[in-house]
Amino acid sequence: MNLSRDNKLRIGLCVMAGILLSKLFYIQIIDNSYKIDASNNSMVYDIIYPTRGVIYDRNGKIIVGNKVAYDILVTPKEVEKFDTLLLAEVLGVEPDFIRGRMAEYRMNRRRIGYQSMVMLKQLPAETYMKFAEVQYKFPGFKGQVRSIRDYPVNAGGNLLGYVSEVDQAYIKKHPGEYRSGDYAGKTGIEAAREKELRGEKGYHVYLRNSHNQIETRYKDGEMDKEAVPGKDIVTTIDADLQQYGQQLMQNKVGSLVAIEPSTGEILTMVSSPGIDVEMLSDIGKHYSEIVSDPHKPMFNRAVQAPYPPGSVFKLVNGLIGLEEGVLKPEYTYPCNKGYYFGSHKLGCHAHSSPLALEEAIMMSCNGYFCYVMRNILENKKYSGEAEALDKWHEYVESFGFGHKLGSDFPAELGGTIPTSEYYNKVYGKGGWKFTTVISISIGQGEIGVTPLQIANMCATVANRGYYYIPHIIKDSDSLKIDDKFRERQYTMVDTTNFKKVIKGMWKAVNSGYGSGGTASVAAVDGLDICGKTGTAQNPRGADNSVFICFAPMDNPKIAVAAYVENAGFGATWSAPIASLLVEKYLNGYIDEKRKPLEERILDGDLMSKVKTY
Repeated sequence: MNLSRDNKLRIGLCVMAGILLSKLFYIQIIDNSYKIDASNNSMVYDIIYPTRGVIYDRNGKIIVGNKVAYDILVTPKEVEKFDTLLLAEVLGVEPDFIRGRMAEYRMNRRRIGYQSMVMLKQLPAETYMKFAEVQYKFPGFKGQVRSIRDYPVNAGGNLLGYVSEVDQAYIKKHPGEYRSGDYAGKTGIEAAREKELRGEKGYHVYLRNSHNQIETRYKDGEMDKEAVPGKDIVTTIDADLQQYGQQLMQNKVGSLVAIEPSTGEILTMVSSPGIDVEMLSDIGKHYSEIVSDPHKPMFNRAVQAPYPPGSVFKLVNGLIGLEEGVLKPEYTYPCNKGYYFGSHKLGCHAHSSPLALEEAIMMSCNGYFCYVMRNILENKKYSGEAEALDKWHEYVESFGFGHKLGSDFPAELGGTIPTSEYYNKVYGKGGWKFTTVISISIGQGEIGVTPLQIANMCATVANRGYYYIPHIIKDSDSLKIDDKFRERQYTMVDTTNFKKVIKGMWKAVNSGYGSGGTASVAAVDGLDICGKTGTAQNPRGADNSVFICFAPMDNPKIAVAAYVENAGFGATWSAPIASLLVEKYLNGYIDEKRKPLEERILDGDLMSKVKTY
């Protein structure tokens, strides 16, 4: 049967009408979500805040927990005339505070609508109970119980980060996820793992009558949603070791990082001066005090400060020389208090001469490593210093320098390692040679690295040529880590070459006082600590003190980097600090013979030496 055009049109219209009526029936009768959205003015959502996930250390100790806090909320459109003086007395505030807040709410009444605003945060329990007794006298005001962060252990303020109320900029950046009065992690682990830690908010839905009074639960609670607690997180940090590291670094500016070489797990990450956890629990109260501190306690030096590494970098240059075949362990080079070139000299301390590789590491000879670097850059297999330098750059990057390591810790910087392109820009193509850039022989000049990268380099040497990307979250049932943290990152230097520098590191610590070893202060009976001192020149004041070490020599359990600003020789401050941390971790105590050394470090105050800008 052939249908006319008019009949086809009528049938089409009937089909469309049927679809629309079906959709309307579904929306109005079957699916309540549209009705609920359209009826928001007659419904009240009482938000239930989830408990934030607990943060544990590697041994199961709680380092960030939760405690109950009480807020006072006000819904401006529900407020009737009330006794301002009585409410102020009950809440322990000035009447003008309440008047000011209410005036502010009235000005923004249209925008706020039936939204509940937080008027007072974190009231003491006794104040909240007083309010609860008289709440019926104050329509539109109500209490809200929520959890806030609690810190049972004073370990790692900068590491953990803080939680604070979100502002409009944060809300805009995370559309649909937060609203005024919500809290979020702003720095450290709290920020890095915000999605896992925060959980999901729930709510109870209530109906409001024509007089704006709450009458009953909507559908007997059928549409309510329970809050979902945040996920717990296990960190790689040893809380006790972190606390001890903080004590060692007290009244000093710098960083102390410890890594487990066999896993890349960060055992300790101290940035000093740091934020005391007591301040974290009420960051709003202490924020202005923290940001105005000239020593910048919120600045995490462990991952954000690009320092010159100084003499600890000699190990990298030595290993590159061995791999390139321009250095043999038995090669000896002279040093008469430095390396001479033309009328210039790169100085060095007095020691025996000439030296081979092990003794050069043990005594931290500047002259020796200038010869090594010269051989690397003047290697005949390359077309010139520029090509040789770029190959050196590749080697250095394979140790984790010159780029971000890819740690799971936020705000990590990559540092700087010079290239031929950089020097060509500064001096012109062909306008530089080895003596122009001689300072990179000893970890100075244009080299900038973070303490985390230095500690990672130490772990790489301890592993004889590879590292695991340092990380701070431990694999657990509640949170799985990325597979990249389980993969070995190999350097371009063959494993066999590492034992040649490790012996020199062992001698630097264990050769005995007076032997020429620069780190004998770090020796601990039975631990076979291998270390390397560094004294990094600082254009803004006294030299920085640097020391790296790992222990024991075979199957190492810990690798440490200590960096103390304006503290002079590596052996004076950084070596004792790092070795005490190693001793505490491996032995669980400090030997009586080393107690005077521990006392000197704990009592040492170097803050006056540090220039602030």
